[in-house]
Amino acid sequence: MSTTLLLIQLLNGLQLGVLLFLIAAGLTLVFGVMGFINLAHGVQYMVGAYLAVAFYGVTEHFLAAMVLALLAALAIGLALEFLVFRRLYHRDHLDQVLATFGVILFLNQAAKTIFGPTPLILPTPEWLDGSFLLVEGLLYPWYRIAVIVAGLAVAALLYVLVRHTKVGMLVRAGAANPQMVSALGVDIERLFMIVFGFGAMLAGFAGVLAAPIFSVEPGMGDDLLIVAFVVIIIGGIGSIKGAFIAALLVGLVDTLGRTLATDAMKLFFDVSSANQIGPALASMLIYILMAAVLFFRPTGLFPAKGMA
Repeated sequence: MSTTLLLIQLLNGLQLGVLLFLIAAGLTLVFGVMGFINLAHGVQYMVGAYLAVAFYGVTEHFLAAMVLALLAALAIGLALEFLVFRRLYHRDHLDQVLATFGVILFLNQAAKTIFGPTPLILPTPEWLDGSFLLVEGLLYPWYRIAVIVAGLAVAALLYVLVRHTKVGMLVRAGAANPQMVSALGVDIERLFMIVFGFGAMLAGFAGVLAAPIFSVEPGMGDDLLIVAFVVIIIGGIGSIKGAFIAALLVGLVDTLGRTLATDAMKLFFDVSSANQIGPALASMLIYILMAAVLFFRPTGLFPAKGMA
């Protein structure tokens, strides 16, 4: 692999990693604090993307559409928590899985009915519409760099909120011992609502950032949800730091693996066999990584100890 291609893939892997973190952060908060399996979390990513497209059609301004989409994603997340998920907190995990899968089907069909089955795309903001010279003879889009910077900024902000605010203290305590927090007089129902709404908004933000890069279509969050679960398992359920490091690791392994796997197989097999084995192996790499991490650290790289 050339140095140029390696650099591009590293940036693409970092971009994928920060998007995965935005989804996985909310997922690990909800599961770590509430013990609630929310398969519908990935659909919030799709909702954020569609809302951004819809609001851009009204405002024709990217930042205005982003702000409105985040507020609407938060409102939808809170509405789902109040109307549906709150009734499932004390049910077993099978009930949670079945109910949240039903929410996925409902919202995917609603998106198809409202916006149609044709993939949509959000225009790149004009002030980021362009490329810069990455290396000699190669341009890289400014918007993709902005996605990386925005994701890292949100990660830093989330760290400050969790580690240095009263709500963050309660979230960390809730992750470590929710029964004790409730016994101390904290309104655990309100805490759960805040965590759920914030997680939904983070997933929606990932959808807004991804909308100018990927197609906006029904079901677009389903595959990413599986990868987000891999991220929180590798990082440690309930750990923000673990979700961040694992998301970057998974993003880089997935992106570089798809480029390197076939070339690596050519060292051991003929070209025809390598072209078949390489892509199949690349699609398995993140799961192999997860299995390896769990073998040595069954609770993940950074198991939650007060949301470390």
